[in-house]
Amino acid sequence: MNATLTDAHARPHGAGTRRASVARGYRFELVKLVSQWRIRLLVLACWIAPALFVAAVGQQSTLPVDTLFGRWMHATGWAGPLVMLGFAGTWALPLLTSVVAGDVFAAEDRLGTWRHLLVAVRSPRRIFAAKALASLTVLMLLVAGLACSSAAGGVVAVGNQPLVGLDGHLLTPADAAVKVLLAWVCVLAPALSLAGIGLLGSVALGRSPMGLLVPVLVALAMQLAQMMPLPVAVRLALPSYAFIAWNGLFTGPAQLAPLLIGIGVGLAWAVLATALAYLLFLRRDFTNLSHDGSGRRTVTVGVLPLAGLVAVTMAVLATSATATGSGIEQDKVQRSVATAFAHLYRMQTEQLHRPHVTEARLKAEATCTKGDLRTAAQGAGNDWRCVVSWHLPGVDAAGQAVYQLDVTPDGRFMADGDGPKEVNGYFLVRTPQGDTPNPLWQFDGNVALLATSKG
Repeated sequence: MNATLTDAHARPHGAGTRRASVARGYRFELVKLVSQWRIRLLVLACWIAPALFVAAVGQQSTLPVDTLFGRWMHATGWAGPLVMLGFAGTWALPLLTSVVAGDVFAAEDRLGTWRHLLVAVRSPRRIFAAKALASLTVLMLLVAGLACSSAAGGVVAVGNQPLVGLDGHLLTPADAAVKVLLAWVCVLAPALSLAGIGLLGSVALGRSPMGLLVPVLVALAMQLAQMMPLPVAVRLALPSYAFIAWNGLFTGPAQLAPLLIGIGVGLAWAVLATALAYLLFLRRDFTNLSHDGSGRRTVTVGVLPLAGLVAVTMAVLATSATATGSGIEQDKVQRSVATAFAHLYRMQTEQLHRPHVTEARLKAEATCTKGDLRTAAQGAGNDWRCVVSWHLPGVDAAGQAVYQLDVTPDGRFMADGDGPKEVNGYFLVRTPQGDTPNPLWQFDGNVALLATSKG
């Protein structure tokens, strides 16, 4: 393989030359990682900072209403970990994978310690397995800290209260806790894909600091792609979609198809990127102490296979996915708005102690348009307008409420009430217990990009 490995294999096999097991190498690599001050600082920050942040925001008079579930942080402690999850998928997890997985091999190049490590372990394969497992362990510890800390901070500061889902239905505290846990588990798949890309960059680029930035740059590029009006097949073919698809857990019924596709794509990226990193690691020359990677090999072995995976995934989804174009269509928007309005209308009814009414008896319907009447009502944009009508038992005239919608390319929308004032025109409603936030004033929702049955 190279001079170092040849000399090592030529020595007689005895107790002092026996290859170290993967378990021993894993423990050694794990100790090396956690002994670094920056890793210890990250662990401390991930287990403490989210709780402090969620608790502090929960006590503020203003809330991050532009963030999913941010408007409910005063109402329940389970909104906090979901706000933190949105932040983690955008910024925290790409940075964490860069620091942990993106530097685990490059550190040996900078310190020039490959020769000593090869003599001690005597197996490049076991070295790779030990380093990959150690980095994965640390990354899981950091993700667990973000989830547990934010959940604890929210529940302690705000309380274990029901959570309003993305279709307006109320989740019990126990149901909310389970779905928050599932949401954090689901984002492990795209996090693993970034970790695999970090391992690939660390192996391929050697001592170059660019290896440390590869997961961040890839994550940033995929986030920008998700913000663009791309076809559904392209959007789902990127592993970053799983950072968004967990939203489907908080609708009834749950939108599982996009979530499962996102998890599958993320795991496929993780396996392929790790396998490519393994292949490059076995082929590298460990005798070259100034190894800075090979640009040509990085492209042929690293970039092209991942691009091919995207192309294959897009082709499969284009032929099998039950959606075309952006996936945001008029009938889907109308169903989502009407469903959310019906659930939230019941919540407002209970706040005002009015006679109980069910969603079935309300028969809420929405009529939505986009732009002028000559424009097809489909695709993302902030020019959606919906008129919601409903019927109350014993009342002949139908009620109507107007909403302005801002629909993002990933299917999330924010509905802003535009009258009448007594329904959705003011952010507070007067109840016998005092003024209370009006659930119909503004609300978040989610349009299923893949077609679902109307029942």
